[in-house]
Amino acid sequence: MKVLLVCSSGGHFKALQQLADFWQRHPHLWVTFRTATTETALAQEQVLWAHSPTNRNLPNLLRNLWLALQVIRTERPDVILSTGAGVAVPFLLIGKLFGCKTVFIESVTRIQTLSLSARIVHPFLDILYVHWPQLQLRYPRAELVQSKIGS
Repeated sequence: MKVLLVCSSGGHFKALQQLADFWQRHPHLWVTFRTATTETALAQEQVLWAHSPTNRNLPNLLRNLWLALQVIRTERPDVILSTGAGVAVPFLLIGKLFGCKTVFIESVTRIQTLSLSARIVHPFLDILYVHWPQLQLRYPRAELVQSKIGS
């Protein structure tokens, strides 16, 4: 199973790193933003650098849309896994069109409402994971992550 890992740098990147027990067992490719942190952390990984910033930046949205099309068409991942951010949207939507399984893990900080990126893609996802029962009540298709929050 080939896994495409898509996230922004920062907190979304750290969250995806915490799932290493899963993705390290499979061939994988990262798509994230180039920062000193991601360059260092991914020095031994296969990575493609997405265009940043993505908030209210139409040229970068189009560049990332084109990148998503190229990456998914050539790499043919079985699963696209994301912990969020605007950069994930084109990859998850195009991946779905190409028959990839799409999985989004919402940030633990989202308690009452989904992030904008999750709201955009959730109707098309195979799996949406949330950390809080309040979100699962609002989005019944979401699956609750069994985490150690509050314990």
